[in-house]
Amino acid sequence: MSPTLAACFAHPDDEAYCTYASVALHCAEPTFRLAVLLATDGEAGEVAPGLEVGPDGLGALRREEDARAWRSLGYSPDRQDWLGLPDGALAEVPFDGLVSSVATFLDAERPDVVVTFGPDGLTGHPDHVAIGAATDAAFHAVRRDGGPGLRRLLHPAIADSWFARHQAWRRANGHPPWDPDRIYHLRSVEDSRIGVDVRTAAVAHRLLAGLKEHRSQRHVMLPAVDDDTFVRGATHETHVVVWPPRAPTEPPLHSIFEGLD
Repeated sequence: MSPTLAACFAHPDDEAYCTYASVALHCAEPTFRLAVLLATDGEAGEVAPGLEVGPDGLGALRREEDARAWRSLGYSPDRQDWLGLPDGALAEVPFDGLVSSVATFLDAERPDVVVTFGPDGLTGHPDHVAIGAATDAAFHAVRRDGGPGLRRLLHPAIADSWFARHQAWRRANGHPPWDPDRIYHLRSVEDSRIGVDVRTAAVAHRLLAGLKEHRSQRHVMLPAVDDDTFVRGATHETHVVVWPPRAPTEPPLHSIFEGLD
């Protein structure tokens, strides 16, 4: 098969923890293709302390950071679309129009696998929730029209068991725990809902290299640990399988493309 991945997210850097490791694992395959759609430039985000934003604004800087991050990872998207919608206000964009924009992108690319945010947006961010809902709707609309691709829809997710260990680590190291009831705080799902568990230790250093290029967002993207500690801990990329339906008793897949041959 020709493994093709589409990542549909709200802001530059949203795709980092969700897809960088899988891209690093598969990008050497000669027929691999990556298409990325980002709804906003991230122009309304906070800026890491000590970083100066140029006259073109934060959105332009985050576009540059996104491009540098992909290069540092070792593979740049074969196609990258920017919708240019307002950061922080995706929930106010007419939903049908957002679905149409994503559907046009998916119909042109016909990817095997689509990754986007689930209903919790991973952090409860309204922009994450909006692009995830629109991508889900677009995926099914294009899939029902027939034609190739659109064989698997994934939502990045954090397993409850990992979340509990991470919360304990945060408390032990003087960091406040995440509060899943608050916006911008991580959420988790039952372990049984994890349908894809990618082992990422072999490419953790490349994941870190990509993450570091999102310098304006380093204060929210990277934990306060040294590089070696991060690499040792970056061992899994996990997703909920939304389509096709999956029984909770099925063992997790170990690749976003596994079983699609």
